[in-house]
Amino acid sequence: MTWISISALAVAAVAFTYSKLGYVAAQNLSLPLPIQGVAGQFVDPLSFAVQGNSGSFRNSSFKQVFNPTSSSPPFFQVFDPAFLSILGPNASIRAIASNPSFAFAHEAPIWNPSTDEIFFASNDGGALGNSDIDHNNVVGKINLADALQALSASGNQTSPVNVTVTELSLSDTIQMTNGGTGPHRGNLVLINSGRGELPPSIALVNPQEPHNSTILLDNFFGRQFNSLNDAKVHPISGKLFFTDVTYGFLNHFRPAPLLPSQVYRYDFDTGAVRVVADGFDRPNGLAFTKDGKTAYITDTGASGGFLGLNQTQPATIYQFDVDAKTEAFTNRRVFAYVDTGVPDGIQVDINGNVYSGCGDGVQVWNDAGTLLGKFFLGTTSANMAFAGKGRLVIMAETAVYLAQIAAEGLDLASFS
Repeated sequence: MTWISISALAVAAVAFTYSKLGYVAAQNLSLPLPIQGVAGQFVDPLSFAVQGNSGSFRNSSFKQVFNPTSSSPPFFQVFDPAFLSILGPNASIRAIASNPSFAFAHEAPIWNPSTDEIFFASNDGGALGNSDIDHNNVVGKINLADALQALSASGNQTSPVNVTVTELSLSDTIQMTNGGTGPHRGNLVLINSGRGELPPSIALVNPQEPHNSTILLDNFFGRQFNSLNDAKVHPISGKLFFTDVTYGFLNHFRPAPLLPSQVYRYDFDTGAVRVVADGFDRPNGLAFTKDGKTAYITDTGASGGFLGLNQTQPATIYQFDVDAKTEAFTNRRVFAYVDTGVPDGIQVDINGNVYSGCGDGVQVWNDAGTLLGKFFLGTTSANMAFAGKGRLVIMAETAVYLAQIAAEGLDLASFS
């Protein structure tokens, strides 16, 4: 295989490598390479297209990552020159908080612009989550100004830092938080999977102390949801769309399912709720393009909780048209199938590029479904959130990473 280290090449050499493959991206190749002490790899797709009879093949997408050079993460893995425009000339990625004994940073990342804090939830029912049918998970937050100050004071551009994670004291009506979005009209929107007979719910939570909360929805016409997973507000209509899946049951903290695994639409003003998409194995992450005309749903069917891992099941991102009148999801098609783990949480930037947390970190595609590159962590990321222009905060179970890049995410707080 031909693996090329970013730090070892000049731009001209990179341009030569990609000109052999027929890529036309001169505007990207002219950018300075994002070194900043972070290792990077340009990957020639033709170099691994044929492994041969004596090739070294992966047998598991869950236990083996695609890192043949055994580079130490975190680093940027570049499959297409367009990824350089996302990274920018001074890209860096570093851990800003970690706790090897506790999966404190699993899901539900929400950036609150007014305080520059990132909120998130610990693992609910999984490894190192310290939560189960008898114990709730926790929601925490990090002050990003503190993180940036610690990074600046560290004296180099590669060493991790470990800033304080503050746990929130929330109402016991909020059980097993797994998703989140907003802020919506000043409040965090928490998507809760429920625990035991305590129902899954959607809640508004004040990002300021005392973090008072209001439950908006906890049933579908009298039946409890299975275990709510993730959500986004539609950028045009302001309605909330959310996924419901069976992971609470599959992770032993919820009863047997009562409903199909599907996607719903909720009206903040009227309380009306309806199904907008079904036919999934395990619908998970959800995102919209900035014009609201296209939706993305991740299906993590290959990850089955106590049923085990099954690589023949979906690890797939589906793309849909959003009906202009009903907002039902139509014209389903495959957008991407991931090579490592499953695609979990999903975000879209202002240029339409799609980001998803996978088994090796965060993978990024353009709007045509071409894999551009990876924020390679060598471990699972379930979700990530943009925190203003040029900052991507990545959840990695026992760690939180901050990638300082050129890309800018959609302004989710404005979708009201």
